[in-house]
Amino acid sequence: MRLTICHLYPDQMNIYGDRGNIIALSRRAAWAGLEVAVRRVELGERPDFRTFDILFLGGGQDREQARVARDLAEVKGPSLREAVEDGLALLAVCGGYQLLGRSFITASGAVLPGIELFDASTEAGRTRCIGDVIVRSDVAGAPRTLVGFENHSGKTYLGARAAPLGRVLFGHGNNGQDGSEGAVYRHACGTYLHGSLLPKNPWLTDLLIRRAVERRYGPAAALPHVDDEVEMRAHEAVIARIRARGKLGKGAT
Repeated sequence: MRLTICHLYPDQMNIYGDRGNIIALSRRAAWAGLEVAVRRVELGERPDFRTFDILFLGGGQDREQARVARDLAEVKGPSLREAVEDGLALLAVCGGYQLLGRSFITASGAVLPGIELFDASTEAGRTRCIGDVIVRSDVAGAPRTLVGFENHSGKTYLGARAAPLGRVLFGHGNNGQDGSEGAVYRHACGTYLHGSLLPKNPWLTDLLIRRAVERRYGPAAALPHVDDEVEMRAHEAVIARIRARGKLGKGAT
């Protein structure tokens, strides 16, 4: 079995170690016996996103985000929305997550259009949300924890048609007010968690891979278990560090 991963805007949207998510997806898929190809998709290209199995979009600086917003709205948006409706597994982090919502109002008052994949809108805040984050998520069907690092001033608010990726146990999340973190639509996940996210959360990596395999090869396609001992040690180290500060109860595992 073969999976093709789309790395969307790899040069413009790749800060805080986001490229590590591509490495994690590629390695864990290969360890599961899959043949993996990574395709870079740049500004101006018009691919049929339905031909990809997993798509990743990272975060970027304001100038790059503005260029990407125009390209998404004018060139890639319709195909990307169609692919997600078709079951494409997608992960978008920080700036990429913001541009998949309805809009992003920058600190200067400029309105960057989103492609409205997520029922969410973002506006620049006056302070940055920085630090470790722990989230409780049931996106895999049972409660699991996600750990990561956030660094954003944007405040994202979910609409009635949006579901959060999870609930914040520690950190700020979408806006520091309502306890939500990220957004989910079909097999698309948006989040503020950098770090990189996937190397420290192997269950989410495997979920994206499994969804991609089932979409391409059917629900009967089986994948072997991939050892995640090292990854879970990194996951647990983040939780232990926060708990050692006396800022977290015993509920996060």
